[in-house]
Amino acid sequence: MGGRVRDGAVDDLARRVRGVGALADPARLELYRLVVAADDAVSREQAATALGLPAHQVRFHLDRLVADGLLEVEYRRLTGRSGPGAGRPAKLYRRSAREVVVSLPERRYDLAGHLMAEAIDAATSSGVPVDEALRASATAHGRALAVRASAAAGEDEPPAPDLPAVLAALAAEGYEPRASGGEVTLANCPFHALMREHTALVCGMNLALLSGFGEAFGCAARLDPGPGRCCVVLTVPGAPAGGALPAGAVG
Repeated sequence: MGGRVRDGAVDDLARRVRGVGALADPARLELYRLVVAADDAVSREQAATALGLPAHQVRFHLDRLVADGLLEVEYRRLTGRSGPGAGRPAKLYRRSAREVVVSLPERRYDLAGHLMAEAIDAATSSGVPVDEALRASATAHGRALAVRASAAAGEDEPPAPDLPAVLAALAAEGYEPRASGGEVTLANCPFHALMREHTALVCGMNLALLSGFGEAFGCAARLDPGPGRCCVVLTVPGAPAGGALPAGAVG
């Protein structure tokens, strides 16, 4: 299980890095900016004319941006005519709806925002304190994370306890887990900048998330802040006392 889940995380990071790397070429970046700024989808001919680039070069770069998930393609006749003699539909490019964000080390501010928005909605509708609603939302997300990790590995439910599975699922979320002495520490905090400004709130959210996740795997999560790592430590019952990581985990 560990290897498959971890491989999926690596593949996703590689796709995002390729997407950002595609813009390193100056001509490609200019084409991307042109398409994004346009009111409507842009044809190859329009792009070539606007930037004064050869048509074959424009075609290559636009299709590369499509392959890397930054642009989408649609086909439409620009003449407005239809039927016989109207000509073939033109291949047009517009910005992709896919978001491409790369952060090293990985951060999950999108997840924090989602959980906090859920908590505010719950607090507004039910009257519960926001911090209580945030812990409930984070716990539910942690449980769902464990279920998704098991589904990705082709299993009906999380095995408990299973150190390789725990490490792989945490790595997929950007935590950079380290196993030693039956405990798992997390070298990266996905909410680092928020944690520095709102320590109690964010660490409480993180503890609730990892507690919900850990329950499914038979792990216990606790607050145990330390220099250079996440504030949460997990204990995996029955895990080997040595410091070596299983195959497929992060070292």
